Amino acid sequence: MKTCYKCGATIELEKVSRRDECPKCGSDLRVCLNCAFYAESKANACVESQAEPVKEKDRANYCDFFRFKEKGTRAGGSGTKQEKSGKAEAEKLWDELFKKR
Repeated sequence: MKTCYKCGATIELEKVSRRDECPKCGSDLRVCLNCAFYAESKANACVESQAEPVKEKDRANYCDFFRFKEKGTRAGGSGTKQEKSGKAEAEKLWDELFKKR
């Protein structure tokens, strides 16, 4: 499910063009903050190494690598339920390994 980075409104568009705006808050949709490749921890805040640097992450741009982030996907996102349970399992094994209780 596609959602607006700013207000969380559901986006029904199949493809997002540079001029598309959120129907609820009016913010640009084709922005780094809505992209599946966006990650603050990476250089230029982008996982895609060939993408041109974008200064304003919340403004519409012409990036050829833009892919609208689906809710629950990772890059800079929160992760899926399965990923979270995997993290919990890893922490449990770590604690058992070092007898942390």
